[in-house]
Amino acid sequence: MSRQGWLGFNDFDIAPEVERLVRLTYDGPLSLAVDYMVFNVDKNEIRTRMAVVNEDVFPLPSVTEKLPADPSQRIGFTEFIRNGREVFGDIIQKAYDETNEEFGTNIPAPD
Repeated sequence: MSRQGWLGFNDFDIAPEVERLVRLTYDGPLSLAVDYMVFNVDKNEIRTRMAVVNEDVFPLPSVTEKLPADPSQRIGFTEFIRNGREVFGDIIQKAYDETNEEFGTNIPAPD
């Protein structure tokens, strides 16, 4: 990767090298930006700080009505997928028989 390619990316393992290269020509204040870094700029100074965020928030309720799915727009399995289906009825039936016997149920195996 060219030097220009990685200079625009701030990562913990290349930040010291990026800072070293910047310092070759600049000795003023320097902040290598990271996510949630905030720059407060006014006529007297520029301050950097980290924003306080809560990443574990629940989404807000929807402002639009929830509509039911339209069955006519259902997309089924392709012919390729359907042709690759292998049913192991005897194995499935045995598992259902054992489970029904153990729990005293009578749930039929799917087709």
